[in-house]
Amino acid sequence: MTTRLSPCNDDNLSLLLDGDDDSELFRQAASHVNACAACQKRLTELSADADHWSAQREMLQPLLGDQPHAGILNRTRLMETCPWRRHEVDEATIKDLLSPPSHPEMLGRLGRYDIERIIGTGGMGIVLKGFDTELNRPVALKLLAPHLARVGAARQRFAREARAAAAVAHEHVVPIHNVESEHAVPFLVMQYIAGESLQARVEREGPLSVSEILRIGLQAAAGLAAAHAQGLVHRDVKPANILLEHGVERAYLTDFGLARASDDASLTCTGVVAGTPHYMSPEQADGLPLDYRSDLFSLGSVLYFMATGHPPFRADRPMAVLKRTCHDPHRPAWECNAEIPDSLSAIIDRLLEKSPARRFATALSLQEQLSTVLANVQQGRIGRRRPRFRPLAPRLKVAALVAAFAACGLASALLLREHPSRPTHSAQQAAQENRPDPKDIAAPTPPNLTVDPSPPGFAAAELEELSRLLDSLEAIPFPESQPKGALR
Repeated sequence: MTTRLSPCNDDNLSLLLDGDDDSELFRQAASHVNACAACQKRLTELSADADHWSAQREMLQPLLGDQPHAGILNRTRLMETCPWRRHEVDEATIKDLLSPPSHPEMLGRLGRYDIERIIGTGGMGIVLKGFDTELNRPVALKLLAPHLARVGAARQRFAREARAAAAVAHEHVVPIHNVESEHAVPFLVMQYIAGESLQARVEREGPLSVSEILRIGLQAAAGLAAAHAQGLVHRDVKPANILLEHGVERAYLTDFGLARASDDASLTCTGVVAGTPHYMSPEQADGLPLDYRSDLFSLGSVLYFMATGHPPFRADRPMAVLKRTCHDPHRPAWECNAEIPDSLSAIIDRLLEKSPARRFATALSLQEQLSTVLANVQQGRIGRRRPRFRPLAPRLKVAALVAAFAACGLASALLLREHPSRPTHSAQQAAQENRPDPKDIAAPTPPNLTVDPSPPGFAAAELEELSRLLDSLEAIPFPESQPKGALR
């Protein structure tokens, strides 16, 4: 006789947290919970603590100026953007996940790996430094966060995306050596990079030099090009996910934790915002489907961060940052840092275009453009940018135009006095007959020249056209600001 589970119990509800969402039991449990208020309340208690749900409610509070239901910004579920307190992770928490250590200086053991210390934590996982006892090499292990490890869908996605990221083999992408998806807490094993993140470098040193910005941006673009060639969109390109190796001028792109195969429709969920607010593209902030150009926007935000010391869009709350990303223009990098040449600032501006169609088409084309600018900088063809002329106010433009024409008229009169046109024969005779006595000729008195700023005889249409031409002249940069190979 087959015994069926009572519909209202924790074992049944655990299927929704840990079970296979393709199984018949999962579908039965989901159908029951949809109609049972008591199970809905209990499922909420089992899935997260009170702090989590309190922060969720705070995050969804409307902000001043929001336009709900306008299709501009989806205020729905977010990952990695929520302002709630992260789950605390300390050595005691980690030790609960590990076997006893083989050496007293280690935290514990995970499979064949001795765990030395915690490198960092995030909303999706924990990164540890370990040692591979079989291959005798240091490694970095990323564990799925314990509060997600019991969610079946999260485990499946972690394993699927880790294997997809492991297929990216490139000198500027951190290699993934192994994926352990059947462990109680799934984890992946990566090459250990002895260094620091780009976030830590800029926070310590401030804006980087132009050469460093170009070099790091060039290498990150190369890593993205390799990932895109495998059909992956990183989705979380930010300074904390770019590692800088000590003693070697090499940057590594890491943490494909939010990566998603671009053709995997089963993982697409419109209205779910995944990523880090300050470095998300407008289409990502809007919960829309993404392609590779979303990563290019994020990389543009990283270049801006290296150039200025802060991201291009800032606000007090994550949702306000997303709103500015979708609607507000950024301040050009050269206005924040006069050392940034026009060619680099123009690249950043193009990457930060709101419309994906106006950005670079591929990471490879961006890589080529950055390489050209870096070569020009290294050869001394691009130095410190010159300040632009301050744009003239409309009234000053009119006065400047009138004064320019008055000056041209005066110059023409003087030129005619120096070189008069040859008179005709009859004119010469008239001049001879009416020539005055040289003694009666007095020195001419210079005329009192005045310039009327708004002469009534000046046609309004012509003045408008001249004003337009002056605007176009002001927009022309200095020759050295547009080196060979710069953006048009």
